[in-house]
Amino acid sequence: MNYDGVLPNLPKELRLFIAVFVVVLSVGYFTGLLFVQETEATTPLGVEENYLGNEDDLEAEVMKFKKGNREMLTVIHTHILSMSLIFFLLGGLVWITKAPKKLKLFLTLEPFLSIILTFGGIYLMWSGIGWFKYIVVFSGILMTMTYSTAAILVLVQCYSGKKYVV
Repeated sequence: MNYDGVLPNLPKELRLFIAVFVVVLSVGYFTGLLFVQETEATTPLGVEENYLGNEDDLEAEVMKFKKGNREMLTVIHTHILSMSLIFFLLGGLVWITKAPKKLKLFLTLEPFLSIILTFGGIYLMWSGIGWFKYIVVFSGILMTMTYSTAAILVLVQCYSGKKYVV
């Protein structure tokens, strides 16, 4: 079955449907990133404080406490499940674009590795392996770059239709 380049050849109405879906999905994804930024968890120290607390820092502007076991399991469980579905759906759309196979393979497999490294890393850091905060930040950045690239690829090919050539 040849699925390479199916997306740009779909009827205009179906491409519009897919484009609107990817835009709304992106609004949700990037709103989540705004929340991460709001909690100041965009740096290794911020990630550590967000999950392990900062009650020892007497000069902290906002007091944060270590998250409990149930809260950690809920955060990790919900994020792994929901982000897996997000990347599964977006990945399915990437596979029907007209793009090099190796690029599609990277854009569709890497996010799953990043999901495990980001949220597994948060749990391991919370459990006492402090250096995982660096892995969490790196994998989170890589996941976002991959998401953005995949979403742009799909949107460009939805917009350009049959005129698109790679």
